[in-house]
Formats: sequence, structure tokens, C-alpha cells
Amino acid sequence: MGKDIGIKPIAVLAKWAYFRAMERITVVTICFNNLSDLQSTCASVDAQILLPFEHLIVNGSSEPQIADWLDNQPQPSYRRWINERDKGISDAFNKGINHANGDIIHLLNSGDLYYSNQVLSSVKAFFKANPTTSWISGKIEMKRGGIWVQVGVPFDATQLNKGMRSVSHPTYFLKSAVYERVGLFSLDHKIAMDYDLLCRLIQEPYAFLPETLIRFDDKG
Repeated sequence: MGKDIGIKPIAVLAKWAYFRAMERITVVTICFNNLSDLQSTCASVDAQILLPFEHLIVNGSSEPQIADWLDNQPQPSYRRWINERDKGISDAFNKGINHANGDIIHLLNSGDLYYSNQVLSSVKAFFKANPTTSWISGKIEMKRGGIWVQVGVPFDATQLNKGMRSVSHPTYFLKSAVYERVGLFSLDHKIAMDYDLLCRLIQEPYAFLPETLIRFDDKG
């Protein structure tokens, strides 16, 4: 009897810790010679009411300003960075994904912002309520004709031949295991790397989060 009493609490705690760990979010930000944009993005991350498990910055800059800021200014404990040149956007994305320790990965580009301070908490709650979902997308705010508009509808695989109009890559949140199954970004694609990934996500369980998640930087 005493042995059973000792084992059960440990099993319960282990199970609780496992499911809690499955909701850890890693934010990956790639950047190149754009310190002010990176600082805006970092401020957006730091303002979240639910802070990420980690914020990983992949700095491929040819100039020293970003590395100097990261190395010499106080940063939150969850922020890590890599200062080294890369072979382009796909390579930078892949570096971030390969170094991520979280269970959910979001690629938040330098200059882009979370639409509100509740985005990460909403995403975590959504995955917790939908544990079989492998990846999600949501709405994005961007400028069209000089006016800020919010766009985004659920992903429809039957519309892939028409491009990516229905789903915006900056709003993707993927479980890290998805990249293990479908692969990383192809270095062969300099522009359409996000479309190539989307084509490989067709068989992965998907859900749409009907909220505006990202404010898109249209400068870069």
C-alpha cells in the first residue's frame, strides 16, 4: 500500500509536467542590418502577458550594430541569439528551428509585431484545447493602398494552385515535431520557400485561430 501511494503522485506529476511542456513556445526572429526593426519586434515579444519559453534571434547581419546591442545591452533571460552570416532567409529560418527547444515554434520576422499582448496566451490556450492540432494560422494586419486592413481565412489545400492568398506565413505556429516530419525550408527556394513548406503541410492536422495575430511590416 505504501509503495502504491508513493508511485501515484509521481506518475501524476510526470504526466502533468509532460503536457505542460508540450505547450512551450519558441519565437524565432531572423534579422539583417535592421536594429530598429529588431528592437520593435523584441519589445512586442517582451510585452506579451504570457512570455515565450525562449526568443531566439538569428542575426546574419554584415554590420555590427545588432550584435553589439544583443551582446552589450540587458536582455531577458529567455532571449538567446546567434551572430553569424547565413546563406539567405531559408538558412536563417532553419538555424532558428534547429536551435529551438520549445514544442511550438513561431517565426516572427524582424519588423513584424504581435497584434496584441495576448497573442501567445491565445495560441497556447488554443493548442491546449486542441491537442491533436499540429499547426495553426490566423489573421494578419497589413497595409493595402495605404490603409491598414485585417485579412486571413482558414487554409484550404484545394486552393494551393492559386498561391498563398488564403493563409499568411507570419501567422503560422507549428509544433516542432512537424518540422521533423515534413522537413525544413528548402535552400533551393529564394522567394517561394514558404509556399514550398505549405505544400508539405497538407497532411498535417490544421486549425484556424480566428484572431488577428500579427501586424506585418511592409518595408522589408
